[in-house]
Amino acid sequence: MAGPAPFEQFVPRLRELFEQHRDPARAAAMCAYMRNQFPFMGIPSPKQKELTRQAIAGLAKPTQADLTVLSHALWAMDQREYQYVAVAQMVTNVRVCDASFLPQVHWLITTKPWWDAVDALAARVVGPLVAGFPELRWEMDDWTGSENPWLARTAILHQLGYKERTDQDRLFGYCRQRSGDQDFFIRKAIGWALREYSKTDGAAVRSFVAANPELSPLSQREALLWLNGGRKPPSAQPTAARDTSEACATQVAL
Repeated sequence: MAGPAPFEQFVPRLRELFEQHRDPARAAAMCAYMRNQFPFMGIPSPKQKELTRQAIAGLAKPTQADLTVLSHALWAMDQREYQYVAVAQMVTNVRVCDASFLPQVHWLITTKPWWDAVDALAARVVGPLVAGFPELRWEMDDWTGSENPWLARTAILHQLGYKERTDQDRLFGYCRQRSGDQDFFIRKAIGWALREYSKTDGAAVRSFVAANPELSPLSQREALLWLNGGRKPPSAQPTAARDTSEACATQVAL
């Protein structure tokens, strides 16, 4: 009986399938929603997942080397849907990666960066890598002080799923270190990270916010949102815009 086909067949299969499902009208709306950061093919999230399953059927499970080649190849393509697929594959297969994969993720975060891919890489690729290889915590310390705001955002957010395993000193230290930052995405990340941790230790988050009035109003509001019983309003986005914001199959909702 023949074994699975090489994983290297995935990219050409995917390209062929994606090309067959272009939707220019939807692509224009998705591009506009993402502030024209990237061109799109107009393939909504459910269809992306369906086509990805078709492309990967019968292929061998990817290795870390395969994921490196895959992510480089899909990051080199213009349309954003290809980057979403790359992120989804890294999330699904992060357990085959070791600490040496972090430089590859660094490259991805700093190449074609935007929240749609960076946030999923932060919480669902970098987070598991640091949890599995604690020596990478020192890399997070460096990223927090980076002039690149996407690396700093990643470091702040990488513990989102840690709950009781959260390194509180590091989380609070990162938030304090970047509290004066004027960048919206940094301020939002601080609030989001604190809000998630407030579900584990609300008293600690309340005390931290009270003791650090230099935190921006946005960060403070987001940090205390869950504790104060706040709820974000349901999305009123048009369908095509929702397709974009949900397009990364691994997206962690703000």
